[in-house]
Amino acid sequence: MGCKTSVPCNATKKSERCKCLLRAALLIQRWYRATMARIEMRRRYCLNIFQSIEYADEQAQLQLSNFFTFMMDHDLEMTESNFSLAEFERRIDVPDSYYGPRLKFPLTVADANALLDAFKKEELLHARYVLQLLHETRRVLKEMPNITYLSTSYSKEITVCGDLHGKLDDLLMIFYKNGLPSEKNPYVFNGDFVDRGDNSMEILIILFAFLLIYPNDLHLNRGNHEDYIMNDLPKIGSDFKKFILQVHGKVILYLLEDVFSWLPLATVVDSKVLILHGGISDTTDLDFLNLFERSKVREHVHVGLLLSSLKNLAAVGPHEEDSSRDPTQKEWQQTLDILWSDPRNQRGCIPNKLRGGGCYFGPDITAKLFERYNLKMLIRSHECKQDGYEIGHGGKVITIFSASNYYEDGSNRGAYIKLNPDLIPRFIQYQVTFHSAHSPPRINTVEGAALKALREKIYANKTELMEAFMSKDLTGAGKLSVSDWAEAMESVLQLELPWRTLRAQLARLSADGRIEYTSCFYDLEIEKPVEEPSLVETLCKYRKDLEMIFNFIDKDQSGLISLEEFHHTWRLFCAHMGVETDDEAIIKLANTIDYNKDGYIDFSEFLGAFHVVHRLDKGK
Repeated sequence: MGCKTSVPCNATKKSERCKCLLRAALLIQRWYRATMARIEMRRRYCLNIFQSIEYADEQAQLQLSNFFTFMMDHDLEMTESNFSLAEFERRIDVPDSYYGPRLKFPLTVADANALLDAFKKEELLHARYVLQLLHETRRVLKEMPNITYLSTSYSKEITVCGDLHGKLDDLLMIFYKNGLPSEKNPYVFNGDFVDRGDNSMEILIILFAFLLIYPNDLHLNRGNHEDYIMNDLPKIGSDFKKFILQVHGKVILYLLEDVFSWLPLATVVDSKVLILHGGISDTTDLDFLNLFERSKVREHVHVGLLLSSLKNLAAVGPHEEDSSRDPTQKEWQQTLDILWSDPRNQRGCIPNKLRGGGCYFGPDITAKLFERYNLKMLIRSHECKQDGYEIGHGGKVITIFSASNYYEDGSNRGAYIKLNPDLIPRFIQYQVTFHSAHSPPRINTVEGAALKALREKIYANKTELMEAFMSKDLTGAGKLSVSDWAEAMESVLQLELPWRTLRAQLARLSADGRIEYTSCFYDLEIEKPVEEPSLVETLCKYRKDLEMIFNFIDKDQSGLISLEEFHHTWRLFCAHMGVETDDEAIIKLANTIDYNKDGYIDFSEFLGAFHVVHRLDKGK
C-alpha cells in the first residue's frame, strides 16, 4: 500500500517544482524585458537630448554668419598683403629636423600608407605638404561634375560611409575591416568628414590623398559641415595649429573653404541609388543640381562680404572662374535642401525649424522623386543613429552614420553600407571603444552626460525660464503643474524634448504633486563666480558662439587672446547681440579670467572660469 501511494506523491511534488520553475522563469523573463525596455527608453531620450542640443547649437552657428561679416567690417587690422601660392610655399620651409612623411606629387599608395602610419603614431604632416595637398585636391575637384555617376559593373561592391566628424579611429576601423580604397574597392564618403571630433585635419588629409591617387574610385560628397560657418572653428582651428604656421592660419582656412566649395553634391549608383548628405524636398531637381556652378554656393546663408574680405586677405592661387555672380535663390535653396533636410514618417514637406535649414520630407515626397527619376533607394547621412543606420519610408530611405560614440562613449554604434550589383544594402556595424570587453560603457554614463548637457542649457537660459515660470505661477507659490512646467520649458528652450518624461531628472515634485520650478537650478552653480551675473549668464548662453568668435579674432592663431583683444571682441559681441555692458565690467571680467596674470587668456581659462558644474560631481 505504501508503494502505491508514494508514486503519485512524488509525481505531485515534481509537478509543483516544475510549475515553480516555470513561474520563476516567466518572472525573470518579464523582469528582463521590462529592464531592457527601460534601458531602451533611456537610450532613446539620451539620443534625443543630444540631438536637440546639437541642432540648437547649429542654429546658433548659422546666426554667427552675420556676426562674422559684422566683425570683418569693424576690424580694420585684418589685412595682409596679397601673395601668390608659390610665394606662400616659399615662406614655409621644411626643416631637417622634420621626420614626418615627405610627400611628392603625384602621390602614390606608399605616400597614403605613410600618412596612415604617421597619424596612427600621432605624428604630424608638415604645413608645406598640407598646402600642396589642398591645392592639388582643389585642382582635381574642379574637374568633377556636381553629381557623380557610378556603376557596380566595375567592382563587386561599393562601400558607402556616413558622417565621420573628425573621428580618426572610426576611419581607421573602417579601413581595417573593409580594406583601403583602390580600383577594386571603391568608396563613397557622404559628407561631414570634419568638425566635432579631434582629428578633422588628419581625416581630410587621408581622404584627399586617396582621392588624388584614385580619383575614379574614391568619391566625396559635400556635407553641411563642409562649410566655413558650420565648422566648429576652435576645434578645427586647433587641428590647423598642429599642422600649419600660426601666422598664416586664416589663409589656409580660406583655401580649405575653397576646396569644400568644389566637393560634389551627390552620387548616383547604377542610375538607381541616390547618395547625398541630408535629404530632399518637394522641389528637389537633380537635373538643375547638376548644371550650376556649385562653388558659388558656399554657406548656409549669404556671407558675401566675409568671403570677399577673405579673398582680399590672401590670394592663394589663380581663379579662372568668374567670381562676380552670386548664386541665385534657386541654386542656394536646392543646395540647402540636399545638405540639411531630414526624413519623417508623416506625409508632406515642411521647414526644418529645429535645424534652421532644409526641410522634413515625408514618404510621399520620396515616392515622387523616385518616380520622376526612376530611382530605387536614397542613402543619406546627417543624423546620428543609435545602431549606426536606420531604414525608413518603407525601405526606400537609409540613414548611414559612421562616427561611433558621437555624443559620448557608448552613445551609438557606427556603420557603413556595402552595395552589390543587385543593389541590396548590407550593413556592417562597429564601435570603437577603449574599454575592455568586460567593462563596456554603461547607460548611466551616457545618460549622465546627456543630462549634464541639458542642465547646462537650462542654466544658460535661467532668466528667460524664470520669467516663463512666473508668468504661469499666478499665485506666486513657486509651483506649477507638470503640464505648465513642460510648456514653459519648451517655450523657452525649443528643444522638442519629452519634458514630462524628463521631469524626474530635472525638477522636484512637492507634496501636492506640483513642480517646484526653482529646483531646476538646484544642481547647478558657477565655478569661480564673478560679480556680474548678467555677464556670466550671457557667457554661458553663448559659450559655443564665443569659442568660434575668439578663434576668429585670434589673429596669429596662437590660441592666446591678449586682454586688449578680449576687450575688443567682447565689445563687438555685446554690440551685435544687443547686450548692454560697460568697460569697467569687461575689464573686471578679463582680469578674473586671467588666472595666471600673464596678460593673455587661453580657451581653457576662458571657459573654465564660467564652466557649469554639478554639485554632485564636486563630491566625487
